[in-house]
Amino acid sequence: MAENRMDKIVALAKRRGFIFQSSEIYGGINGFWDYGPLGVELKRNVRNAWWADMITEHDELFTPAGAPSSFDMVGVETSIIMHPQVWKVSGHFDLFVDKMVDCRETRSRYRLDHVKGRWIEGKLADAAADASPETLFVCAVGDGPELLDELTKRALKLFGMRSNQADKLNWKSEPASLATLPVEQFASVIAPEAKSKGTLTDPRDFNLMFKTTLGALGTDADAAYLRPETAQGMFVNFKNVCDSSRVKIPFGIGQIGKSFRNEITPRNFTFRSREFEQMEMEFFCPPSQSLDWYTYWRDRRYNWYINLGVSKENLILREHAKDELSHYSVGTADVEYAFPFLAPGEYGELEGIAHRGNFDLRSHMEGKLCKKDGELVVETGPDGKPKYAGSGKDLSYFDDQTRERYLPHVIEPAAGCDRATLAFLCEAYHEDEAPDDKGAMQTRVLLKFHPRLAPIKVAVFPLIKKDGMPEKAAEIYREFKRAGIAATFDQQAAIGRRYRRMDEIGTPFCVTVDGDTLSNDTVTIRDRDTLEQIRVSVKELVNHVQERLRG
Repeated sequence: MAENRMDKIVALAKRRGFIFQSSEIYGGINGFWDYGPLGVELKRNVRNAWWADMITEHDELFTPAGAPSSFDMVGVETSIIMHPQVWKVSGHFDLFVDKMVDCRETRSRYRLDHVKGRWIEGKLADAAADASPETLFVCAVGDGPELLDELTKRALKLFGMRSNQADKLNWKSEPASLATLPVEQFASVIAPEAKSKGTLTDPRDFNLMFKTTLGALGTDADAAYLRPETAQGMFVNFKNVCDSSRVKIPFGIGQIGKSFRNEITPRNFTFRSREFEQMEMEFFCPPSQSLDWYTYWRDRRYNWYINLGVSKENLILREHAKDELSHYSVGTADVEYAFPFLAPGEYGELEGIAHRGNFDLRSHMEGKLCKKDGELVVETGPDGKPKYAGSGKDLSYFDDQTRERYLPHVIEPAAGCDRATLAFLCEAYHEDEAPDDKGAMQTRVLLKFHPRLAPIKVAVFPLIKKDGMPEKAAEIYREFKRAGIAATFDQQAAIGRRYRRMDEIGTPFCVTVDGDTLSNDTVTIRDRDTLEQIRVSVKELVNHVQERLRG
């Protein structure tokens, strides 16, 4: 089952040092995660692949296939804490909210759309003997198959029924989000973990930004916020980049960095966290070319995941419907992945590609924008002045070729580094049958990482710990390290067990030094996925592995 697969992935992630619960020895802290020795390498490889493909190895002299024209790509690194006016003008201060509800009985707090339930007809176990059955909305928090199981357990307990009576439950609907119910029906809702109906408060806004204080006085004037996204750092530096670099529109500014959102109910391992890393790019282009560029970046970002090993069967590119679009968005598409914690046919967002028009630059020039009569206008307060004033700086762009001045449109591919890492980890997890040291077939757990992402690229083993094999293996190991190839050296346990250890952490190649190595200077190189073993000259070994890593 899907949830068992996810449980296995989470267990492997801890056992092999990919991901740990933050502050685990103190009971952990919800929504925060630590990356272990292998996890930090995997995540760094995801970052490096994104940065190389988007920035450093992008060749502005040649037009990529399908691009409307050639373009430059540059990077920045902006601060986590920015001027508070940034977040007021961008709309985050007022609009960056989720709806939450509280349970008066259990004193628990939930994000409204994370609570799921089903209508069911029945009689509560503690109801009066002459009470009639009633229709109730029984709730739980979860996704996928486990949600149905949890709702069934909840209903059986509430109605005082035994586990073998599940087929007698009189369900009246399929699972639906609590957010789909009108508030008037909350009187019939039984909250997660509650025993009584009607214990939920009305939904109210909860701002997701983390508030902090600058300086020693601690007054309201000293309030600041941890950034909820990296994008605004690129918008406020648009003019700086134009003035300091030889970039001309169209061009992109990329950034990788930490963001923070005070999620009400973080869940699903690292998928929804309070501290996370983003890989974002703002692509500035002429308004007349923006739709072409939107299509280009949407398709290019979808293919990036496929090129790094995600199967097309588990990945979709979903265009947002009009009622889903942000008020500033001309178009948005999400790259979504079939995470194992979701029900079959459901997908979770990996990356959003948004056509933002000129909303952001204009906001930082003029003030916070809102939509009125279908047009974006500066939002005003009761005095008729801008509610949140912009910088007043001219952020327009002058094209010295066409002699035209305009506010560029922006295409924004915004990816979650942690979510991408989780998706690559889930996609890589496989189980198959392989022979052990004695030839018997056993279940083998392996991570089929793309070679660019694998934390360790090659493992070097002496077959036995004598006859000069450890010394020769150590020498080969150092050659890999000098060549910049992430390698490990292991001489403990039987060779088959060492192979299994490397398979389980996703190492593509294992090199074994044996008796023949000392006589003919060749080694055995084993492929993780195919189990094929070939002999390679020690002199050609590093080049051979480098070629295979490049694919």
